[in-house]
Amino acid sequence: MRRWRAGRRPLGGDDRGMTTAEYAVGTLAACALAAVLYKVVTSGPVKALLQAALERAINVQF
Repeated sequence: MRRWRAGRRPLGGDDRGMTTAEYAVGTLAACALAAVLYKVVTSGPVKALLQAALERAINVQF
């Protein structure tokens, strides 16, 4: 038990875990952005626009 207490540092004196927390927040933000983009791209008007653009690109006469 003494070794465990001796190895501990005072609260607020160490911020080694901050990078992990920052990565977690960044990952969460990226996932939220991906979900929003997915909803936008799969919406009716955007889906129709993308389909029309692809059909025009496929049917181009060379």
